[in-house]
Amino acid sequence: MKTTVKYGKKMDRALSMWVKLLRVHSTFNKKNADHLKNFGITAAQYAVIECLGHLGPLNMGELCKKMLVSGGNMTVVVDNLEKEGLVERVPSNDDRRAIVVRFTPKGKKIFDDTFVKHAGYLTEMASVLTEQEQEDLARLLKKLGCTLREDM
Repeated sequence: MKTTVKYGKKMDRALSMWVKLLRVHSTFNKKNADHLKNFGITAAQYAVIECLGHLGPLNMGELCKKMLVSGGNMTVVVDNLEKEGLVERVPSNDDRRAIVVRFTPKGKKIFDDTFVKHAGYLTEMASVLTEQEQEDLARLLKKLGCTLREDM
């Protein structure tokens, strides 16, 4: 049901989009986290595992930038992954001040064993949209995200 115009069509449309974006993010994120519990890791930990699995070893600064999180937050996540024996920190060959995060054999195995399964779960969740709708949504979200990031 369409609500009446409260703040003007332009503002109401933006507010409606924002509420829907927050709700779908919350729901998708919760289901993602619940699924990852099956593998014994948190969503934040898996995000790092997935990043390293696709990009290879990264220094902490690069990892923070890719994950869009602060250094303090990333330190806690990497500390916990290191305690589990999934990653290790090693000095960078290029910059003595930098620390590189890379997989241990156990971490690489976790990535290899879980990525396709988890990607299949995410694919299943997204399947309520057609392939074209998924592509359109991805393009629109990227456009919105890139534009907002430029303003920061």
